[in-house]
Amino acid sequence: MTMGEAFEISNILRFASPASRAEIASFAYMRRYEKGQHVFYDREDLTCFYILLEGMVSLYKLNTLGEKKVVFVYGPGNLLNEVLFEDIPASINCEVREDSRVLVLPKDRLWHVMARDGELTKAAFNSMAIRIRRLYRQMKNTTNALKGEKRLAAKLYMLARDYGKETERGISIEMQLSITYLSEMLGSKRETVSRQVKKLCDSGLILMEKNHFWIPNLENLSNYFKQP
Repeated sequence: MTMGEAFEISNILRFASPASRAEIASFAYMRRYEKGQHVFYDREDLTCFYILLEGMVSLYKLNTLGEKKVVFVYGPGNLLNEVLFEDIPASINCEVREDSRVLVLPKDRLWHVMARDGELTKAAFNSMAIRIRRLYRQMKNTTNALKGEKRLAAKLYMLARDYGKETERGISIEMQLSITYLSEMLGSKRETVSRQVKKLCDSGLILMEKNHFWIPNLENLSNYFKQP
């Protein structure tokens, strides 16, 4: 992958001016990660920004019992650690879900470029705004108003909308989703999520086969978790 291709993948760098692109290309570099590795850990002092170019990562927190709660799942194009704009340690863990390629940008040098490129800075703010909106949606879907299978249905709906692909069986969620991983996303016990998946499958709202999910009708799934 060339640096120019990396810029076009990034939700932020694609808006950089030609002069900014040339300068960023002089100090940015790419790094590969294998499934299961971490790009960074919670409370780690970081000196670089990370942008995902290929693969998929999870951003998660650990509770007092050491259990994972997945906050975000990100595909290519996303900035992974915008909290570094505040010049504080990382506030979340970033785990690689499948073999990935990451663009690494030293913080101080990127700051210098952004200070002279308004469109690039605006794109960074937009990236943060999108993440905030996603958090709002997650808060809505994790309140007591949504219980049991409806919480799972809402999560699968969002994943299908963000990472879905049209197939003959319906919308395919283009990632491996084990019951354990879904339980980490929902903050629920694995056994509970397993029962909920079975109920949704039995109702025909979802299909599951070897950690892969399809949504036959996205509107039906949406109506299910939105109904009183």
